[in-house]
Amino acid sequence: MEGKGFDLQDFLPYLLNQAAEATSRGFERVYKTSYGMTRTQWRVLANLGRFGAMTARDICRISHIEKTKVSRAVAALEAEGMLARAPSSEDGRAEVLSLTSRGREVFADLGQRALAFDFELRARLGPEVAQTIDAILREISALHVGVGREPEDR
Repeated sequence: MEGKGFDLQDFLPYLLNQAAEATSRGFERVYKTSYGMTRTQWRVLANLGRFGAMTARDICRISHIEKTKVSRAVAALEAEGMLARAPSSEDGRAEVLSLTSRGREVFADLGQRALAFDFELRARLGPEVAQTIDAILREISALHVGVGREPEDR
């Protein structure tokens, strides 16, 4: 890459982040206006709604959210009556988190709104572009960001 200096605007991780932020902000209006939720609260609720009961550590692992942010989101969702905690039978230090009936209702409502948001976004992009973006993003996710590192099994 001689002759060209670093330009943030052309840096793929930056472009991916900008696209994610733009689309996330669009849907943020929905859950913030309707339920007063933060992005992290929505992500915790969505993971529990999609995958069922799990620990905060599980949520951190699958959603790539910092532990302190998840803890705050869990406390807020619990205060709103959307989430319940129970001791883990496998790890005495952990709690299993699950949605309450109120949490399931909110998840169902926001899930329908998320589908509508996704449908509109895909329609604006067009089916070919949307399919291409899906494929590219899944391929990038599967890389595990190993670019520039030596394979571990060498």
